[in-house]
Amino acid sequence: MSFASLGLSAAILKAVEKQGYDTPSAIQAQAIPAVLEGKDVMAAAQTGTGKTAGFTLPLLELLSKGQRAQRGQVRALVLTPTRELAAQVAESVSTYGANLPLKSAVVFGGVSINPQIAALRNGVDVLVATPGRLLDLCQQKVLSFSQLEVLILDEADRMLDMGFIRDIKKILAMLPKQRQNLMFSATFSDEIRELAKGLVNNPVEISVTPRNATANTVDQAVYAIDKSRKAKILTKLIKENDWHQVLVFSRTKHGANRLAKNLEADGIKAVAIHGNKSQSARTKALADFKAGTAQVMVATDIAARGIDIDQLPFVVNFDLPNVPEDYVHRIGRTGRAGASGQAVSLVSDEEVKLLHDIERLIKRVIERKQIAGYEACHTLPEPNLNRAGGHNSNHKKPNPNRRKHASQNNNDNSARPESRHSARQNSRADASANSTAAKKPQRRRQGNNSANSAASGSVNPYANARPKSRD
Repeated sequence: MSFASLGLSAAILKAVEKQGYDTPSAIQAQAIPAVLEGKDVMAAAQTGTGKTAGFTLPLLELLSKGQRAQRGQVRALVLTPTRELAAQVAESVSTYGANLPLKSAVVFGGVSINPQIAALRNGVDVLVATPGRLLDLCQQKVLSFSQLEVLILDEADRMLDMGFIRDIKKILAMLPKQRQNLMFSATFSDEIRELAKGLVNNPVEISVTPRNATANTVDQAVYAIDKSRKAKILTKLIKENDWHQVLVFSRTKHGANRLAKNLEADGIKAVAIHGNKSQSARTKALADFKAGTAQVMVATDIAARGIDIDQLPFVVNFDLPNVPEDYVHRIGRTGRAGASGQAVSLVSDEEVKLLHDIERLIKRVIERKQIAGYEACHTLPEPNLNRAGGHNSNHKKPNPNRRKHASQNNNDNSARPESRHSARQNSRADASANSTAAKKPQRRRQGNNSANSAASGSVNPYANARPKSRD
């Protein structure tokens, strides 16, 4: 099968050929015809499957046949969870639409809003946006959706993980009911299907990758490493194997900064990318890494979402993720489009259970390796893969909010970072409250409503309240 057989125009085929592609991927071969037919689509596709082109190409084809966008109007809206992914999608739209008379724009937080307002004033055919900044622009009444033809939710699962469900619902309420809807997600989880109920109409469902499967082209290995020696081992692996373009995942922002500094001290050019970095710093770090100026990029999960690098050869889990599914997303950054890749995980004693959860999820035991002279004090026993979910009858039931809590613990919502000042104030307030409660236990039942709510299982209505800053 070729792209020419999918019903795309000569102008788009020329742009595709210029990028060196001649055969569509599985997701592209199924999604492109369905979108061109005007159908709603729900597509499950992992990172690296070509899903961006899977909706970009047919979207441009449809829009090229209609009337151009009027002043202040948007014809197609693509919502993404992160700034990096928004920039990537916008680049795809620009690349494949190079030979078409269509206008596009990308809007996200962390940068000045004024140039974005100017870009939207005369109308755009394709707008790529993060939810927070889009709502800011809507409040300023600089754009209208009355002529919207297509809505695309990219990486819908991550948008739910990051707490954008309220923003998404606000945006949906502004859109015309008659429109084409496309939803792309890593999996069709129960949460995604619930969101889809009010979004897509009689959709074509496409799934090209088994749920939680890892690519066969990725060579996976784990090393039992004492926590205090992880940084030294990472340096040794990079230098002795002459690794270049190494994407390293850290669980926390501070850990990412610390590790990047350690690598620099060892003579390895490294950059860090996470939610506390300014947008200009994140853009420069990613550009340096793509260009090869930086040998290593240390990233947190949310900041790395949307990073698209051709032929990325190495991914290292310096810290294992709290949520097993995130392991699949992480190592999906390498071994893309049939290329080979290597994924290495450094596992400390307290991470053994996390490793077992990952192995049960992907239904395989990852190869154990050792480095002579750096043997750990602990071992990595193989799990019982037949025990579904990694829990037996003697264990507590899994927390249904595990993914949300893990994301909150990571504290890496790049759209809404908490300031250090407010964090210190909250810490002092908590300490003061605890001290008062200890001195006057008779008032605890009356005054400490949040503690009582947690104990009784009720929900604090302000638990998920967010500051006013937008992505």
